[in-house]
Amino acid sequence: MDRKLLYITIALIAGGMVMIYSSSSVLAESRFGSHLYFLQRQIIWLILAILVGYGAFRMDLKKAGPYSFILLLVSLALLVFVFLMPARNGSHRWIFLGPLTVQPSELFKLAVIYYLAFSLAREKRNIKRLREFIYPYFPLIGIGLILIIFEPSLGSALTIALTILMIFFLAGVRMVHLAALILPFMGLVASVVFILGYKKPRVMDYLAAIKDPLEGSYQIKQAVLAMGAGGIFGSGLGNGNQKLFFLPYPHTDFIFASIGEELGFVGLLAVMVLYFGLIWRGIRIARYQPDRFGYLLAMGMTASIFVSVAINIGVVTSLLPTTGIPLPFLSYGGSALMVSVISVAILLNLSRRKGVVSR
Repeated sequence: MDRKLLYITIALIAGGMVMIYSSSSVLAESRFGSHLYFLQRQIIWLILAILVGYGAFRMDLKKAGPYSFILLLVSLALLVFVFLMPARNGSHRWIFLGPLTVQPSELFKLAVIYYLAFSLAREKRNIKRLREFIYPYFPLIGIGLILIIFEPSLGSALTIALTILMIFFLAGVRMVHLAALILPFMGLVASVVFILGYKKPRVMDYLAAIKDPLEGSYQIKQAVLAMGAGGIFGSGLGNGNQKLFFLPYPHTDFIFASIGEELGFVGLLAVMVLYFGLIWRGIRIARYQPDRFGYLLAMGMTASIFVSVAINIGVVTSLLPTTGIPLPFLSYGGSALMVSVISVAILLNLSRRKGVVSR
């Protein structure tokens, strides 16, 4: 298998565990009475992710392809079920399983990529025709994205939508047909933001932050201050001040800012190099796949990681409006870690196919 991809992933996960503890220990002690609270739960999720990921690494992905539709339906059912769960911070995004929480939108993302790769690779599928492009995909995918938007989780919906568009583009869908899919979705997003008012203050804060990051939202101000305080080499691991109840979510959505404060520009550069290496290995695995299914599946998994990384770092550096997208492998969050590990496991599985690693 592609051992470089494996080593890069291990480095990211290890770095994530260190930074989760460093950025959350004070908050955990204050809120839950144990400085290990978040780290312990992340380790539990990592163990579960490794077990499930090993199964994905060993399975015959192509033979299991027909079951991807069932997985998609299950994920849609969970997206409906999540509205029966108690709201947290005004959102219905999680299913509570004792001390652990599951985010169905992450499972939906994984299911969509797998289903699209299998379906679009079928020889009888003529995606150049609008009817065969819209009818099989638009209803189910559209319902899933709408449910995620109304959880509400606009950031997750945008991340999944961008990944889907990349897969369709790589599969050869005509640009005019892609426009037919994009325009209604953009209209829905604009209506949710500017008519219903969801996230509108964040959009206005973002527009202000374009001129000056310190004129943006509170989160952006604190993130910019954190990274600025880190300088070139940082304040030292564990010595950050912004995590002391100044920077919101220093161990989840804004862990990139925590890294910048404690490890400086050098630490951020190291993280970017690791992500670049992971995405490059994913593209390389896709390039040498012996069939269309493997190519689309590898590119889909790689694209999902790339989009999440780009959006998270874009938000932290005030290039994009604030939205709750975790940084793959580094941010605290069980569902996101599980899906990221499974995505890499699938890439490692695909790298074992005949002739891929040897090239």
